Amino acid sequence: MRLIFSFYLLVFCVFNSNAQSKKYVVHTVAFYNFENLFDIYDDASKNDDEWTPSGTQRWTKEKFEQKLKNLSRVISEIGTPENSNAPTLIGCSEVENRGVLEDLIKQEKIAGYDYGIIHFDSPDQRGIDVALLYQKKYFRPTSYSNIPLLIYKNKTVPEENRNEDLGDVEIKAENKNRVFTRDQLLVTGFLENEEIHIIVNHWPSRSGGEKASSPFREAAGRLNRKIIDSLQQINPQAKVLTMGDLNDGPFNKSVKTALGAKSKKTEVPDFGVYNPFEEMAQKGLGTLAFRDSWDIFDQIIMTKSFIDPDFSSFKFWKAGIFNPPYLIQTSGRYKGYPLRNTIAEAGFSDHFAVYVYLIKEFSR
Repeated sequence: MRLIFSFYLLVFCVFNSNAQSKKYVVHTVAFYNFENLFDIYDDASKNDDEWTPSGTQRWTKEKFEQKLKNLSRVISEIGTPENSNAPTLIGCSEVENRGVLEDLIKQEKIAGYDYGIIHFDSPDQRGIDVALLYQKKYFRPTSYSNIPLLIYKNKTVPEENRNEDLGDVEIKAENKNRVFTRDQLLVTGFLENEEIHIIVNHWPSRSGGEKASSPFREAAGRLNRKIIDSLQQINPQAKVLTMGDLNDGPFNKSVKTALGAKSKKTEVPDFGVYNPFEEMAQKGLGTLAFRDSWDIFDQIIMTKSFIDPDFSSFKFWKAGIFNPPYLIQTSGRYKGYPLRNTIAEAGFSDHFAVYVYLIKEFSR
């Protein structure tokens, strides 16, 4: 059954329309960093030893199962109360393999939504990947690919094989030039009968310091921009959502300069992108905290085609950070922080989830 959401006086306030009731189809699109969603088994090809029963995290079957229950609760509630349905699309990061996602979507709280999975193994040293979950009854994928972020630590790589010239970081022994990190996942499909594109990201970390590692994330932003440009060359009105844990906030160069995101709809040029999370950051909101300082690393950014004021097709309505009280530490050194994993027990995540609503006028 199609989801219809009726906005009454809200229609007048938000859309500057008359006081008549209008009906809209609404879908929630979310991103959530699952924070170390590992199974309990040692994989010789990955650096996952700590996430085993004998590892430093003492990661047991009971903890893994509790983690799945915790994540499924969050997924089932993201976007409420405006939309009673769970997210139609969920980008996710820090997943070890497809198997943990298959276990997740079988959880009682979300099994009824019949989520599909799009996932590729990435070359990340820790073995963590990005993926997309989608409700099969609303979204039909038509193509998907993992696009590697090719970054290198020096200029010894032939120019035709080198995307970026970056600083030094720890790399795999078998290739002492390339920096191995997460691929960017590009998915194209139909949300109901409308084509959209989704890029799921987990940009390089701040290991080694924010300034020293910034070029890696700037390279990730440029790759995002390149993907969007290629889609817009095919269709100038292409609807693209890029989402992920960017390991940078809305004000950083990777987002503002490399990707070119704007904080105000009126400032978005043709073929540009809009970031609704910059305004939240200006208000001091955050998706994660470090040394009592909050930032929004988790963002959903969209092409201008999503913000044009014609709701005959799916358009952006508003964005949010999902941070109900049960996701927040209530005591101790990290009181007020996201309730994350500890050696003592499985938590939720060290990040809050983010989401946007896509809506269009309902016509019979």
